[in-house]
Amino acid sequence: MADNTATKSRKRRQPDPDSTTEVLFKNRLKPDSVILQTLQSLVTSTASASSSKPLTLSDLSLSSSCREVTDLSLTSVQSEIEALTISIVQSILSGKGFSFNVPSRAATNQLYVPELDRIVLKDKNTLRPFANISSVRKCTITARILSLIHQLCEKSIHVTKRDLFYTDVKLFQDQTQSDAVLDDVSCMIGCTRSSLNVIAAEKGVVVGRLIFSDNGDMIDCTKMGMGGKAIPPNIDRVGDMQSDALFILLVEKDAAYMRLAEDRFYNRFPCIIVTAKGQPDVATRLFLKKMKVELKLPVLALVDSDPYGLKILSVYGCGSKNMSYDSANLTTPDIKWLGIRPSDLDKYKIPEQCRLPMTEQDIKTGKDLLEEDFVKKNPGWVEELSLMVKTKQKAEIQALSSFGFQYLSEVYLPLKLQQQDWL
Repeated sequence: MADNTATKSRKRRQPDPDSTTEVLFKNRLKPDSVILQTLQSLVTSTASASSSKPLTLSDLSLSSSCREVTDLSLTSVQSEIEALTISIVQSILSGKGFSFNVPSRAATNQLYVPELDRIVLKDKNTLRPFANISSVRKCTITARILSLIHQLCEKSIHVTKRDLFYTDVKLFQDQTQSDAVLDDVSCMIGCTRSSLNVIAAEKGVVVGRLIFSDNGDMIDCTKMGMGGKAIPPNIDRVGDMQSDALFILLVEKDAAYMRLAEDRFYNRFPCIIVTAKGQPDVATRLFLKKMKVELKLPVLALVDSDPYGLKILSVYGCGSKNMSYDSANLTTPDIKWLGIRPSDLDKYKIPEQCRLPMTEQDIKTGKDLLEEDFVKKNPGWVEELSLMVKTKQKAEIQALSSFGFQYLSEVYLPLKLQQQDWL
């Protein structure tokens, strides 16, 4: 009996292969002071690049005419709606009926501009007549949304997109329909969506070396606990940003964000950690852009090693086709892809049981991304995405937990920063 116990005890003391791998990579780490010096050079180059005046559409001579929206005051939005209403009334009184001339947001009306590294909207319009059975309902929804926005301007209040939907559920039927028309109205008026005083519910969070004012209240994001500070849905409330961070770490998923927040990664390597918990929302995109512009810090992105992780990264950097009309305000240029990259799966010896086979839809999405101009512009992205499609393997950030729950914050990210291993 004693011999059996001793045997079991010896078995328990045998080294775990995963632990060996963790120690191996941890031994490659240099002192934190050396890594911080490396980061300082990145900060200096980013600040130098940020000091030059950014290019705008008006600086370029493009073969296609493009449109962009701007921030408008409530008075200006109200005046635009009233002018539009008067023209509709005149059209009806003249016996022509009425229709809305709506900027097309179809994929064929989008243009990637390499000089700006973002997607913009071309100037093609579509007619939305009331006297047509195929468009009468959408035309009615457009008129209703314009009426509701006018009310918000008069009262000078904000509502959520959900509030807007519930003002006329029978007409809108589904919130995606009222949301889509809200974007149409922004294009028609020529203003940003935030100028309409319609906001999305709070989704994104931020933690780390950042102090800012939220509607007059000073917020210290190092004292917000693990959960962090919810990103205000109204960017106009945010001001007076101060930070001693060396970089901004943009994280795709809440789970990885929580790990880094609990480990207080931002104290070991001064940084600001932000996440939209998946698909980027407008408030998080605006907040990230504001931090980048005001603090002049580099942005490093941590996303899953799958096509959707890269799509999320591209939305932050180049914009989404759905909101290309406002890409000037919503995109953050020069985001570095830190990880998890397809080449990391072998480089960091991610176990096979932690890798997932790509579905046919995953592979199709990956191949479609390879055809996008914003991917083709970056040879490193092309190489990584091609490797992913070839191996047909993907992995989530949490795959690193196979080496220990804190491997992400204690080994993987420090080593990445030390080696300046980003694209």
